[in-house]
Amino acid sequence: MNIALRRPMGLAEFLAWEERQERKWEYDGFAPVAMVGVTVAHALIRGNLTTALRNRLRGTPCRFYGPELKVQVAGSIRYPDGFVACSPAAANDRVLHDPVVLFEILSPGTQAMDRIVKAREYRDTPSAMRYVMLEQDRPAATIHAREGDRWMVSILVAGETLELPEIGISLPLEELYEEVPFPPPAEEDAAEA
Repeated sequence: MNIALRRPMGLAEFLAWEERQERKWEYDGFAPVAMVGVTVAHALIRGNLTTALRNRLRGTPCRFYGPELKVQVAGSIRYPDGFVACSPAAANDRVLHDPVVLFEILSPGTQAMDRIVKAREYRDTPSAMRYVMLEQDRPAATIHAREGDRWMVSILVAGETLELPEIGISLPLEELYEEVPFPPPAEEDAAEA
């Protein structure tokens, strides 16, 4: 069997290549990685996150960006489900380099990448102060927060509040999960068994 090995794609080469693609692609520092579609729950959580943060950030130097804009983190190009940046950006910028708070909504197909690979990339990005992973099958979040040189992890569940001191915002978790249809507990328990 003859397997052709591809040479690694450089960052500049990836960015030029991606401009010509119809789909969105991330870059893992070596090659393009195709983006996948989302569920209704994912779309509702992302919409709630967008509304909550855009409204609260009005009048501040910080801006919330959705998944259409790229960030460069630790040599990779990612499309987080959402992120906040607090430095000025030009209208024609396509990549931001200084996210402060990043959000990913976990799904079965991407959660390993989000929990491990992206967590390390975001940790290795000096501007990133907080990384929030939101579950989509229940109101819960895993938060990685920078404290000096360490990345501290905490868990939130229904009834708790997501504190984002880097941008001066508190978000009740229920607000992010408003109108999200969760499976009934019996279905959820059977699926886990």
